Amino acid sequence: MMWNYSQPVDIRFGNGRIKELGMIAKELGKENGIIVCGHHFKDSALVKTMIEQSNGLINHVYGDVMPNPSVKNVMECSDVIKQYNCDFVIALGGGSSMDCAKAAATICLTEDDITTYHGTGLPLPKEHLPLIAVPTTAGTGSEVTCVSVLTNYETGYKGPINSDNFYPAIALIDPELTITMSPRVTACVGIDTLAHALEGYWSKGHQPICDALAIHAAQLVFNYLYTAYKDPENIEAREKMCEASLIAGLSFTLPKTAASHACSFPLTNLYDIPHGEACGITLDYFARMNEEAENGRLTDFARKVGFHSVDEMADRIYQLKKDMNLTVDLKKYQLTEDQIHQLVKLSRHPNLYNNPVAVTDEMLYVMYQSLAGNDTKEKALIK
Repeated sequence: MMWNYSQPVDIRFGNGRIKELGMIAKELGKENGIIVCGHHFKDSALVKTMIEQSNGLINHVYGDVMPNPSVKNVMECSDVIKQYNCDFVIALGGGSSMDCAKAAATICLTEDDITTYHGTGLPLPKEHLPLIAVPTTAGTGSEVTCVSVLTNYETGYKGPINSDNFYPAIALIDPELTITMSPRVTACVGIDTLAHALEGYWSKGHQPICDALAIHAAQLVFNYLYTAYKDPENIEAREKMCEASLIAGLSFTLPKTAASHACSFPLTNLYDIPHGEACGITLDYFARMNEEAENGRLTDFARKVGFHSVDEMADRIYQLKKDMNLTVDLKKYQLTEDQIHQLVKLSRHPNLYNNPVAVTDEMLYVMYQSLAGNDTKEKALIK
């Protein structure tokens, strides 16, 4: 087995460390920073405090990032960066803010449109502004990844751009910033963390270091996610979920995600299901499907994270989703035959081919029919 591992992000983790932002900005040797965030942070006390404590190094805010960031968001953000001659970027929030900031921090140094690189496979120019990632959710792991997931609402395409440019210079993780997450957001991003760990582990590109990280992250999710959901101010649970998110991010960055993420993109685009929740809908299904792949590696994973079998782990994933009021099937959408075929077609995303078991259209059809509550010849893999 041949493999490589690298992780260029300087990670700073700990409660209360947001107070170090001014000092960290100074370390970059830059002078004019911009915060990239969503609407709910734009005029918040947190953003005002970050600016005040930066000693004049952070002067601007782009606060219009959408929950599923668009290519238009990236270009608007890029224009603001150019307008104010910003020389470094702070991404504040969840994966959406980070995805937008990553892309904008590169495209702002060009005359290009981000659509030139979105879904085309063309490599981005190597020059980019340095990025400080400050997550306020515990789920995406985007603070340590080289991925930006964007949506082009004109074409209907949602998908990732991968580039070494997108690794933040510094990830500043302060678990206290996640206490304000609602139970629903906690659940959605927590299941996304679990998907990252599992898919990174069973990915065709898996390797030993990422495997070990995936096991550790999954253990934390199974042990602490429901506590964080039920008791939002439990700082231990919040800290452990931040750790899980970060480490799951490290676990999938190089191997990449697989079938659950491939299926999540049309579920989000067509039915507006939040990303993490959409990933979770098929996660237990693909766990069962992948059980026999590569000489039972997944059975070993299940046992190491505390279960007797993959089936028991998949049952726990299903029950965890149910206990947190997340979507476990697609019955409420009353899917027609044409809509199911559309989901099958759109699930043939590149990530699907990273699954250890080759996923056929028939497998997808059976899965979506069963999730829709329709009779099929085979439902063994669906709860």
